[in-house]
Amino acid sequence: MADLVNLTIDGVAVAVPKGTLIVDAAKKLENNIPVFCYHPKLKPVGMCRMCLVEIGTPKVDPATKQVIKDDKGNVVIAWQPKLNTACTNPVSEGMAVRTATPVVDGARSDVLEFLLTSHPLDCPVCDKGGECPLQNLTLEHGPGISHFDYESKQHNAKHVPLGDLIFLDRERCIQCSRCIRFQDDIADDHVLQFHDRGRHMEIVTMSEPGFDSYFSGNTTDICPVGALTTADFRFKARPWELDHTPSLCTHCAVGCNLSLNTRLETRTGGHEIKRIMPRQNEQVNEIWTCDKGRFVHEFTSARERLTKPLVRKNGALVETGWDEALALIADKLQGAGSSVAGVVGDRVPNEDAYLFGKLFREVLHANNGRHPVQLGMSPSLPMHYADVARAHGLGVNADFKQLGKGDTILIVNGDVEEQAPVWFLRLRQAVVDRGAKLIIAHHRSTKMHRYASRIITYAPGNAAQWLASPDGALDELKEARNLVVVFGDEKCDPVNARGLALGLAGLITAAGHAGKQNSGLLPLYPHANTQGVYDMLGLETPGEDLQPPAAVSWTIGVGEPNDVPPSRASGAKPFAIVQELFLTEIAQQADVVLPVLSFAERDGSFTSGDRRVQRFYAGLPVAHGSQAKSDWWIFQEIARRLGVSWSFGTAAAIFGEMAGQVGYYVGLNYDGLGASETQWPPMGREDLYYGGTVYDNEGGIGVRYPTAVESGRAVSFKPVQLVTPSMGALSRPARRLYQNGELIGRSNVIGAHIEVTQ
Repeated sequence: MADLVNLTIDGVAVAVPKGTLIVDAAKKLENNIPVFCYHPKLKPVGMCRMCLVEIGTPKVDPATKQVIKDDKGNVVIAWQPKLNTACTNPVSEGMAVRTATPVVDGARSDVLEFLLTSHPLDCPVCDKGGECPLQNLTLEHGPGISHFDYESKQHNAKHVPLGDLIFLDRERCIQCSRCIRFQDDIADDHVLQFHDRGRHMEIVTMSEPGFDSYFSGNTTDICPVGALTTADFRFKARPWELDHTPSLCTHCAVGCNLSLNTRLETRTGGHEIKRIMPRQNEQVNEIWTCDKGRFVHEFTSARERLTKPLVRKNGALVETGWDEALALIADKLQGAGSSVAGVVGDRVPNEDAYLFGKLFREVLHANNGRHPVQLGMSPSLPMHYADVARAHGLGVNADFKQLGKGDTILIVNGDVEEQAPVWFLRLRQAVVDRGAKLIIAHHRSTKMHRYASRIITYAPGNAAQWLASPDGALDELKEARNLVVVFGDEKCDPVNARGLALGLAGLITAAGHAGKQNSGLLPLYPHANTQGVYDMLGLETPGEDLQPPAAVSWTIGVGEPNDVPPSRASGAKPFAIVQELFLTEIAQQADVVLPVLSFAERDGSFTSGDRRVQRFYAGLPVAHGSQAKSDWWIFQEIARRLGVSWSFGTAAAIFGEMAGQVGYYVGLNYDGLGASETQWPPMGREDLYYGGTVYDNEGGIGVRYPTAVESGRAVSFKPVQLVTPSMGALSRPARRLYQNGELIGRSNVIGAHIEVTQ
């Protein structure tokens, strides 16, 4: 346990770890010292002077060097002659702090009066109105009148685009530098800076294109005024008009906690997501999110959404009712016998994947690809090593914040910033701020290379071959306190991808780190539920040869054409069933297309890349006129038409059965996943000045299930014979954050950032 320091704040005793700043020590007592420039996630700078307090220390006799006490035995406090900033002064033993004296109150009032001399006072039209720290602190601590003439205010051009995602209102800026410091210290994107001096000082962008960062939206959350606003939300709604619903990001394996801010849109008459905000989860994303997770939400209300079932008649897809579509599917499945294949994408929630597997196992009698009836994930997804990651992943109580000096992070064949952006922020801090060692093995350069103490290169597609060679032995890993191995499948064939995962698992074991709490594999999966879908389908071994037979092919949440394996039968075209949000290229070729709900319109759970099972909640009602359904509802209705009666009324009911059937999930339940706990530093809606406009975690922090090694399960994998990298794998482009796709392509604000890959 850290050394504790004892002090009093306004006469109340408190003990906090050595090095704690006064402002944070006061927070422990719910004594809210007002701040503007200070933020608990950023390095303190003491710029705004809003946190001025009186500080005293025990008076010491210069002759004896002993603490002086009065005649009652109380320590005599020597008060400093001037006020000091609570955000830059760490606590010391015996310190006394006064935060509510007349001189302190006067200083706060003066600071606010000075800030408001350059402020436009446009609260009625400011996007920050209703959640503005400057507004709130002025009401609590500010003067009732101003000594300054309104006509002498500084006037600047308003709504200046720093980039195409973030706009600056220069008149509102109080020059706290939070945005600059976030980009410098957290994101390591030095794209913002102060320009000029005095009342003319302003924020400017230092990059081309402007504000070139994957994390720009976070600056609007921590901005204590309405100076920075996002392109998707500015002038769109007021905070008090919005409903907020706990949710999860679906775009990568991190599992960032979000809040969907929704409102009835009078223009269209339907509910829409007006903005997406971070939700605090210190074990997952802290309070950050990448810009893709923040801005790619417009697909949920896109006009192109499928709203009714489609069936192919006379060569064309036409709208029909659910009864006709489901009856046709049931008839085709009955006629197909064992000639059925199901392929599931990794955006599908756990509950839906489980019920799809149950349908195949109990109704269609699939057996994980070993019978003619086949069930599996899309061949292009990293199912080829999900079992290895599940067995040798990070410990059940692993915490990135505990990684530091003495620990080693090994990144192999992955681009963390592009493929798991918030993991990039957190791993970078472990290296740069806390002294962890970083080793990178890759065939190309990534942003993470900036911080590496050792860099290893190999030919594209040869990550597994490098690891299997003598040069791949890393004896220094044995000396590490903990070893985290982050890896991807870039340019790898399925066999080589599995070989790489097996080799890295063996490396962790040989180095003596298997089963340690803060050690293990961390796979860079492409989406939110890659691990979960694999777990739900009961795929104990990868189905590398999954191919749909000639009779029926059923694809769920598979967005790209190359994700669907070709027909095994020469010249035969299977009866194709597709469940989707949009009429994708795959759906256009189908015989039946069923409209499904997005993550924002339903409840469910995802399992992140580090095996944390988390809940998300319905934030939008089904659009008026839409007949879209949850995937699990469709499976249940088809099972009923095939003679099996299921009675799952909610996703929670499915999870209840699932947790009793899927070994790794035994003991989990929705109540447990939805449970929250006190987190430090405290963020949320009660003290916007301190942490920003992020949301409290009301939806639960989730539960990580233990690895096979931790659970004492026998772990044995059949070795693979590495193959020469194929041209197909080598020509496949590296996965990028803004890679073009069905969802990101419907974002009106992110369009200029989309990278079209061939």
